Amino acid sequence: MKLLSFSAALLASSITVNAKSVYRPNDVLIQDESLAVPGDNPLVHCANPKDDLLDIKTVNLNPNPPTAGTTLKVTAKGYLSEDVEEGAKVHLQVKYGLITIIKQDADLCEQVKNVDLECPVKKGTTELSKDIELPSQIPPGKYTVLADVVTKDGKKITCLTATVQFSRGGSGLVTGSWLKDL
Repeated sequence: MKLLSFSAALLASSITVNAKSVYRPNDVLIQDESLAVPGDNPLVHCANPKDDLLDIKTVNLNPNPPTAGTTLKVTAKGYLSEDVEEGAKVHLQVKYGLITIIKQDADLCEQVKNVDLECPVKKGTTELSKDIELPSQIPPGKYTVLADVVTKDGKKITCLTATVQFSRGGSGLVTGSWLKDL
């Protein structure tokens, strides 16, 4: 599934919400600037990533915001503090407006194959680049994606969320998103 591949691409590349609000490029409203994932993207950490196994250095999307009917190029760089082995899971939730359209657990090792990685994903710096064809038939509306990634032992690898508004004709408007620690 392309959406799961997209999520895996973003994850293979992850703070506590306070009252401060800032704007990012492309008018992304983020409740706390420290939650923003570095780079040109709509990604936000679900909570303080200080204890996450994945330290995301940068994620860039082109185009940002994503646009239906185009090729989305994802480039990412991060540092993994320990090996990630078979049994790691991605808890994925996708909402269209208020309606949950996907809520599933997926095997992380199966998904990282979509971004040319394989398990075990070794400790250290990881870089990736992936082109993803976005279908032109994406219905207009607000989509919110939450991806929470954990090891087989339940250690937090990362948790990310993003919201994108697709309008008629397929163009996307990033509107921002954030969640408290899960």
